[in-house]
Amino acid sequence: MADQRANLEIRPVTIEYLEQFNDLLRYVFQVTDQEVSDSGYEEGELERAKRPVLEKSDVIGWFNGDELISQLAIYPCEVNIHGKIFKMAGLTGVGTYPEYAGHGLMHDLVKVGLDQMRQNKQWISYLYPYSIPFYRKKGWEIMSDHLTYDIRDSQLPKQQPVNGHVERLDIDDADVIMMYDKFALRNHGAMIRNELNWDEYWRWENEEERIAGVYYDENEEPTGYVLYWIANEVFHIKEMIYLNQEARIGLWNFIGAHYSMVDHVKGNLYQDEPITFLLDDGDIEQTIKPYFMARIVDAKEFLQAYPFETDGQAFHIELTDPLAEWNNGTFGVYWDEQGKVHVTSRPVGEKVVCDIQTLTTMLMSYRRPSYLAKIERLQATKQTLKNLENIIPVEQPYFSDYF
Repeated sequence: MADQRANLEIRPVTIEYLEQFNDLLRYVFQVTDQEVSDSGYEEGELERAKRPVLEKSDVIGWFNGDELISQLAIYPCEVNIHGKIFKMAGLTGVGTYPEYAGHGLMHDLVKVGLDQMRQNKQWISYLYPYSIPFYRKKGWEIMSDHLTYDIRDSQLPKQQPVNGHVERLDIDDADVIMMYDKFALRNHGAMIRNELNWDEYWRWENEEERIAGVYYDENEEPTGYVLYWIANEVFHIKEMIYLNQEARIGLWNFIGAHYSMVDHVKGNLYQDEPITFLLDDGDIEQTIKPYFMARIVDAKEFLQAYPFETDGQAFHIELTDPLAEWNNGTFGVYWDEQGKVHVTSRPVGEKVVCDIQTLTTMLMSYRRPSYLAKIERLQATKQTLKNLENIIPVEQPYFSDYF
């Protein structure tokens, strides 16, 4: 392979390589023509639909002459992290043809990709992992879960009076978009969706079959929605979001009104919501699995921008990172008299020892500092752990997108 690598080079994947980009994606992820057709695409339409992603993303690849053999795409996004909007690098389209696998090509590509993210001031990156161990080795860590549930018709909540009503609308109705925008700005971890993000959200599903049920309060303001379809006597919920409990009750009233049409309601949750506790009969089938992973790209910049819950005692992190050398070292965190956060290379205050994966999942509030210390992913004194518990917001991430 050493001889082979002499003939390979890393360079940007430009629009002229769109066909090769899609061919590599479909080969690596084994997307069949039947699956493409089932998703509602006509021949050639998927490739055209992916064109904006290639145009707006930073795509980097290994080339053997003019042949694209390995690639990754950095998808430009924005996310809400505890009430503050961050630029986020969505890592997607990662793949290498098998005859070139096992020789460190992707390792080098990810290093180049991290440097590109840093230049773009994308201090955090998300990805959907095809292999959690693979991405953990490269510095990503689990930051959100995907829960599914199956409720029998007899277990649906009883109808309760509310002041608003539900209207059935197209999934791209302006009120659906507006409702999600309101929700995303109130929920930590969520994607701030632009048009391209919405396109990706529906990429592998036939949106012609989907319906939006939007809840309007007594002032005709949208405060919740359910995106759903009905097939084979099952009410399928792709996503249900709401701003208050009235909207939650109103949406379940709407779902329950389908009692005579369906035997089951099957749905998705993207936050650890106690749905079993909210039902009269909570004995339902439920599954939970890790969903997205995240990675801090630049620890100093992320810490400096991070919306800590409150001022705390100064501390410093002795940090290690397997790929981004700029994250290896000491990061001191302290607050000035005006409450502004400063990050220094000096070892101020008490010591915290961890890797970039642990720091990421802790600051994303997926796992708490005390738990991470308990499982020996983080070393700190009891007093320092109390400090971290106080300054890191508690709300767990919500992320329902896919790219």
